[in-house]
Amino acid sequence: MAQQQVAPERIDIRRFGVRIVGDSPLITHAWSHKAKEMMLNKQMKKGVQAKEAKDPERDYEESLYRLPDGSCGFRAVGIKACAIRGAKGLDMVMTDARAAFHIEGELLKINGEPHMREDMVRIGMGTADIRYRGEFTDWSIDLPITYNARVVSAEQIVAMLDAGGFGTGIGEWRPEKDGQFGRFHVEGVPQA
Repeated sequence: MAQQQVAPERIDIRRFGVRIVGDSPLITHAWSHKAKEMMLNKQMKKGVQAKEAKDPERDYEESLYRLPDGSCGFRAVGIKACAIRGAKGLDMVMTDARAAFHIEGELLKINGEPHMREDMVRIGMGTADIRYRGEFTDWSIDLPITYNARVVSAEQIVAMLDAGGFGTGIGEWRPEKDGQFGRFHVEGVPQA
């Protein structure tokens, strides 16, 4: 007797949107053109350029991720990585969670106004430096999410985001990196 083959069920793609709201200030740190150029020169074995004089205003401006309309944004991949760490805290398998949903877009608009912050930091060999970065005190970000409802529910994604926002955070000096910045929670319920 021939075995009857059962066709696998197709995935069930759905979409919803949520807003994450900051519980602590968000510090952004985009790679500046100057930093990328210095790394490339080092990798290409080009001569080391003399250090330029520090320009706090330029350093601050280059720390911000800019959208085409000039507003500030944050990388969607960073928010997703935070949610995936949250999944681990909820005893979910991180690799499964990673494949179950996507936060659409590359840069998502930050609702809020940045201001310059000045921080003393330690860099290689214990050397101190001053860094100028953008900080958003009151902030939120709207997330467009696409997910496979056969694998994960919208409620589970919200739980991952909440857990990640509390324990991992986003941006510089987040809880995952021994800081307290970039913490957030999901506002309200998913909007289909």
